[in-house]
Amino acid sequence: MIFTLSQQFKTSLGTLTIVPAGHGAVCFRLGDLIMYIDPYSETTDYSKFPKADIVFFTHDHFDHYDKKALEHLVVKKTIFVGPRCMEEHLELEKTLNNGEVFHWKGIEITAVPAYNIINKKDDGQPFHPKGYGNGYVFTFGDFRVYSAGDTELIPEMDQLGHIDVALLPKNLPYTMSDEQFLEAARRIGAPVVYPIHYFELDKEKLERELGNRIKLIYE
Repeated sequence: MIFTLSQQFKTSLGTLTIVPAGHGAVCFRLGDLIMYIDPYSETTDYSKFPKADIVFFTHDHFDHYDKKALEHLVVKKTIFVGPRCMEEHLELEKTLNNGEVFHWKGIEITAVPAYNIINKKDDGQPFHPKGYGNGYVFTFGDFRVYSAGDTELIPEMDQLGHIDVALLPKNLPYTMSDEQFLEAARRIGAPVVYPIHYFELDKEKLERELGNRIKLIYE
C-alpha cells in the first residue's frame, strides 16, 4: 500500500498506517488488518486499495455510503459498522450509535456525536442532526485516533480525552469553517491533524494559526 500521504505511527498494538483516501474517507492498516471509514469513489480509485476487513460508516449521505467504492473493497470476510441509519442499506455486524463502544481485534472503537448547530438547510433543519451520524474514536492500545465525521465545532469535542491524531472536516455549509476547524484543532489538542472533506484549503493560513505545536497533513 503506497500512497503519498501514508503516515506511520507506533502504537502498543503495532505500527499503524493512516492513509487519507479522498473526501471524508480514511484507510487504516494495523498489521494485516485493513479498516476504512466512508470510502467514496468520486475522489479515489479504490481498485488500487487493499480489500477491507471492516468498513465504518459515519452516516448514509451519498458521499459517505458509496456502493461503487464498496464494490472494489468488499470481500466475503468484510464486516460493516455504522449508526442506525445504515441498517436500511447494509447488514451491519454492529449498529453503533453515539456513546456506544465496539471491540474488534483488540481495538476499541467509540462512536461520538457529529452534528450541525449553526448550519441548516432551507427548511431550517440541520444538515446533520444530532444523533443521526457518528464520529469515531479508535483506541489502538496506547494510541488514539479521532475521525470526526460530518460535524461542526461541538461541545463534545472537549470530552474526547487524549487524542494523538485527529481527522477534521472543513467545508461550509456542511461541516466547519476555517475558524471552527482551528478552534476544534486547538481544543482537541492532537499533535497531528488531517483536514478532510474539503474542497478548498488555505494551507498557509491554517499552518500559521496553528503554529508549530500541531502538524497539519494534507494533499
